[in-house]
Amino acid sequence: MTIANMNSISHQPAVKEINQSFSAQAWRRFKKNKLALFGMGFIIFLVVVSIAAPLIAPYDPYKSISNEAGGLDIFAAPSQNFLLGTDSLGRDILSRIIYAGRISLSVGIISILISTSVGIFLGSLAGYFGKWVDSVIMRVVDVVYCFPVLFLIITVSTLLKPSIFNVMIIIGLVSWTNTARLVRGEILRVREYEFVQASRALGARDSAIIIQHIIPNILAPILVQATLQTAQAILTEASLSFLGVGVQQPIPSWGNMLYEAMSIMVLRFRPWVWAPPGLAILLTVLSINFVGDGLRDALDPKLKGKG
Repeated sequence: MTIANMNSISHQPAVKEINQSFSAQAWRRFKKNKLALFGMGFIIFLVVVSIAAPLIAPYDPYKSISNEAGGLDIFAAPSQNFLLGTDSLGRDILSRIIYAGRISLSVGIISILISTSVGIFLGSLAGYFGKWVDSVIMRVVDVVYCFPVLFLIITVSTLLKPSIFNVMIIIGLVSWTNTARLVRGEILRVREYEFVQASRALGARDSAIIIQHIIPNILAPILVQATLQTAQAILTEASLSFLGVGVQQPIPSWGNMLYEAMSIMVLRFRPWVWAPPGLAILLTVLSINFVGDGLRDALDPKLKGKG
């Protein structure tokens, strides 16, 4: 075998790797992150369980369960009949945990869709047009950013009727500032690229340039930001529900289930009441953060083409 043939064979893997699409390289890097894979697996599991809740939940999460004597099984310890026990009203905790997953996922997804849409819209205007448009929008961002988010959400929630829909809208409308700043910074960088200048020279409309050319090229950091903010939205909803201004009873929520733990007797002697919802919040938020960190590393353009 000649030296030339040996060199061509040795360079084949490198050429193959360079020719891979960016998405294939990103997925290959993502798979190397074990924590990100664990987070993705848990989120997929949670989504499947939430969708199939009517088929999986052993009891009705809204109804109290009667015992053989005709009374309610209040604070029943975990057993064969109740795998995670019952709460203060005799409702099955496992069933309520499963149905509460629907609430948390819905709040996280819908509120982030709202905040990301508002952030992309305002950030695009500020970054692309600049001048007074940028000044006005960024001053609004500064004003909203100065208020503590949780305090602002609690204030608005107390003025409105507490409900899951209000929680989604409120969280979405006060969580867009980070996305707006991110999009503005990325557009300030991308708008000077040659393909943007060429589109302007060809007479393309500003809206078409932003939607068709700029936004697709900054989706990676936006996706990472949205993923990490989803975990924050779920945690915010749990905090609001725990304080009584979020999802209201009898609708199950991990946050309002933790409200049972405000009693010292429950904290000390009935850990099955507060441990399952607390663990569900912990695993969900950690898993989403793991996925966000994995996406951030996998979608980093500096790693493109590297082994």
